[in-house]
Order: sequence, then structure tokens, then C-alpha cells
Amino acid sequence: MQERDEGQTMPLVLAVVALAVVVVLALIPLGQGATARARAQSAADAAALAGAAEGEDVARQVAVANGAELLDWWAEGDDVWVRVVVDEATAVAQARRELGGG
Repeated sequence: MQERDEGQTMPLVLAVVALAVVVVLALIPLGQGATARARAQSAADAAALAGAAEGEDVARQVAVANGAELLDWWAEGDDVWVRVVVDEATAVAQARRELGGG
């Protein structure tokens, strides 16, 4: 019986290594997507703060400086909203204008 078991270790090791490679390759896009989403949210937060303080043009400049493109900027009362894209990830952020120096 032991004679038939000889040589079985190498194919098993190769199968485990191949499976590990497939898993790693599958996880790479997930990591890249998470990074892009985090970058988009950071850029949106910064652009919203800049847009609340200085307006749409400055929000656009801040978004570009953070590697994003400003897709939308709008104001509703004291609130400013922005939507940005980094790679294929979009993010929305809101900031409140401080009116009256208060």
C-alpha cells in the first residue's frame, strides 16, 4: 500500500500552491477597490470643506490636488455637498458653512 502513496506529496503541494496563488490574485482587485474608495472619500471630505469655505472653484482645485475629479457641487442652505470620483470609486461629502463669523 505504501508503494502507491509514493509521489502523491508533490501534486498535493502543487495544488495547494496553485490555490493560494488564485486566492491572492482574487484579493488584489478588492484591495485596490478599497484603496480607491478611501482616496475618494478623503478627497470628497477635503473638497466639501474647501467648497463650504471658498466655493465651487476651490472645491474643484482641492479635489484635483487630492487625485479626484469633482463631479458635482451644490449648496442647500448652510450645507455644501460634493461628489467626486477617483479611478472608478465615487464618494459624497457634506460640509456646513459658518455664516456670520460665528
